[in-house]
Amino acid sequence: MRSIYGLYLMVVLCFGMYLSTLCQDDSENTSAVYIVTLKEAHSANYYGELRREGHATRNGASGRLNIHKPRNRNITRTDRRYSSYISRVHDSLLKRALRGENYLKLYSYHYLINGFAVLVTPQQADKLTRRREVANIVMDYSVRTATTHTPQFLGLPQGAWAQEGGYEFAGEGIVIGFIDTGIDPSHPSFADATSDHQYPVPHHFSGICEVTPDFPSGSCNRKLVGARHFAASAIIRGIFNSSQDYASPFDGDGHGTHTASVAAGNHGIPVVVSGHHFGNASGMAPRSHIAVYKALYKSFGGFAADVVAAIDQAAQDGVDVISLSITPNRRPPGIATFFNPIDMALLSAVKAGIFVVQAAGNTGPSPNSMSSFSPWIFTVGAASHDRSYSNSMTLGNNVTIPGVGLAPGTGNDTLYTLVSAIHALNDEATVADDMYVGECQDSSHFNRDLVQGNLLICSYSIRFVLGLSTMKQALQTAKNLSAAGVVFYMDSFVIGFQLNPTPMKMPGIIISSPEDSKILLKYYNSSLERDGPSNKIVKFKARASICGGLKANYSNSAPKIMYYSARGPDPEDTSVDDADILKPNLVAPGNLVWAAWSSAGADSVEFLEICTVQIFIDLYTLLGENFAIMSGTSMAAPHVAGLAALIKQKFPSFGPSAIGSALSTTASPYDKHGGPIMAQRAYANPDLNQSPATPFDMGSGFVNATAALNPGLIFDSGYDEYMSFLCGINGSAPVVLNYTGQNCWAYNSTISGTDLNLPSITIVKLNQSRTVQRLVRNVADNETYSVGWSAPYGVSVKVSPTHFQIGWGQTQVLSIFLNATMNSSVASFGRIGLFGNKGHVVNFPLSVIVKNL
Repeated sequence: MRSIYGLYLMVVLCFGMYLSTLCQDDSENTSAVYIVTLKEAHSANYYGELRREGHATRNGASGRLNIHKPRNRNITRTDRRYSSYISRVHDSLLKRALRGENYLKLYSYHYLINGFAVLVTPQQADKLTRRREVANIVMDYSVRTATTHTPQFLGLPQGAWAQEGGYEFAGEGIVIGFIDTGIDPSHPSFADATSDHQYPVPHHFSGICEVTPDFPSGSCNRKLVGARHFAASAIIRGIFNSSQDYASPFDGDGHGTHTASVAAGNHGIPVVVSGHHFGNASGMAPRSHIAVYKALYKSFGGFAADVVAAIDQAAQDGVDVISLSITPNRRPPGIATFFNPIDMALLSAVKAGIFVVQAAGNTGPSPNSMSSFSPWIFTVGAASHDRSYSNSMTLGNNVTIPGVGLAPGTGNDTLYTLVSAIHALNDEATVADDMYVGECQDSSHFNRDLVQGNLLICSYSIRFVLGLSTMKQALQTAKNLSAAGVVFYMDSFVIGFQLNPTPMKMPGIIISSPEDSKILLKYYNSSLERDGPSNKIVKFKARASICGGLKANYSNSAPKIMYYSARGPDPEDTSVDDADILKPNLVAPGNLVWAAWSSAGADSVEFLEICTVQIFIDLYTLLGENFAIMSGTSMAAPHVAGLAALIKQKFPSFGPSAIGSALSTTASPYDKHGGPIMAQRAYANPDLNQSPATPFDMGSGFVNATAALNPGLIFDSGYDEYMSFLCGINGSAPVVLNYTGQNCWAYNSTISGTDLNLPSITIVKLNQSRTVQRLVRNVADNETYSVGWSAPYGVSVKVSPTHFQIGWGQTQVLSIFLNATMNSSVASFGRIGLFGNKGHVVNFPLSVIVKNL
């Protein structure tokens, strides 16, 4: 594998000579990567048709087809021969279309879409567009990356895990594919010798492990069953940094290792960071298998061409679940957000029976900030759980200032002298010579006698955000000077940043609020004793103690929707139009999540972009650490991916929509205390700016892992419904044909997003009245249900029938009549509940935006 990739890399590098000459020309001749799809059906479609003929089952009166994923190794071997043939077809097309011209094909896609990624000039792209074999051509675009306690918070040990026979069996036989920044295979969270039980690789999985110097033979095992990387689009652009990004599945960032362990990391792995023990970690489905498809990288993020290649390979390998903690950097252009290469590849993955989970994005809290769009993708927002870490310091004037920092306290209620770094310089250092000396980056600048045994005050400026200064170096300076501890105050120019707790081995605290930092500095400066004539400091009289932030705090107000979690309504296009689809689907723990960390993921800084706010993480402090505490919808999505594996394990015949339905209809709109889930509405003082969450904040609610394993009724939808929906978008027929190779005329009728059989009802514009139908299928014993509802403000609702009996496997149609009772353009929300006499409760939300009488 190494030699093959080395040869490929040589070809790419040699092609750089051609690329550099193009770059010298005008912009019209500059090459770019394009994703080209062809009209001939892809192999998954071919085998999907076989499965429809040979393995499809009808569901009662609905007539819907359940298409089950193949478990036949012969199909996989046949498909590999087919893929070689398709690759040759692509090569032949390029040769005929671009006779004698220079170009470089990066990938051949064949399983989910029939197409390729190629580096060409705009003129060459135009030639390809005019070929009758070509259906669609899109310029490549960039994408970005969007637990010890959360299993307990979700009730897994006594609930979902217990139903599967305990954590040693939870998720067994299910493969979760992660499209992320790779994985550190040496981490104990991914070892396969943690149980005496047999742990075979699932027969339906046919993936491989790349072997490189960074990812040597033996890196994979019965836990980590597949690992590949995809970087051709990045390499051809000349932005791939092999020393940071690693041309292998190895995780040079840490993000991919973190997300994989959240979903499927081993149970009971001790979390020790900076010498402090923070409990034991476990994934949601600790017995599931992991397959890694690295398509994102530390230094630049990623590109759609590489992501599509990763999705295509994951589906061909036979994964059961795909977890995507990534989102596009911009809203896809065109007639609808759904028509982009990644979402359309994922549509084919869903058709093949794969459940797809995606992070909602970290672009909240503004409306329409959603970065995951399509109804076939299960979108997850971020909520808090009930554990948090806080730190504080008490000044000599009895004022207590809050802060962050996973650090020990000074102890024994002893007050220590505060000494600012800029007042502890030696004779050779001055602020005039180094205006950043107060950031404590070099211990040689300071007088050790002034600092020893005292609390050193250091400034925290924008340079920490940019990685020019680091917490690690400041802590080392404090240690070298024998300080009793360190206090960081926030520079007044650093605004709009939220800090994750930072691990420290010595007593320390970060005053994360500029206002609180001013209180600290005012007290400190007013306590200095100075010589009158010279104004020199003769005595440091300010005192303080640090409480420490190692002990977790638990709150009844959890969960709450985090300010950074992207919000609905789901944007249908790049203008002001919204889709009749609920996003996010639900929320899961995403804030302050402990999980595994890569051994090479600590030599950088990372901040999650959130409009004008960013969650800043100084990763330098994680050097040599095996775990990290992270926040974002990236952390929420793998929680749901792991829970989906538990559902798939219990219900092997469940398709993607059935899994999503089980998760959605059992989600809770209430917090731990029984009150409504609250949503933070601003990044500045978010806990002071919150109100009850709506479905556009939380979807169906907060995930309930145990209830999802016993949903009672499910809402089924499938590929044909999604196609009818896409064909119902005005002017979409040629785009649908371009992406899928299928004509909209083949679908006798089209439907709107409201008519999709989803476990929610969203109506962007209700003109007078409308009747919506939903079809539910019973996956439990015979039961009698009663129906109740709360209507959105300005809308009257009636559901028929109000009572029904339903046997196992049977279906029931629900007719929901909605009537506008006022003119309003303000969104309002309601809920429909189906209450079974054997304990099942099936909930789904109603959302109506514009109401016209």
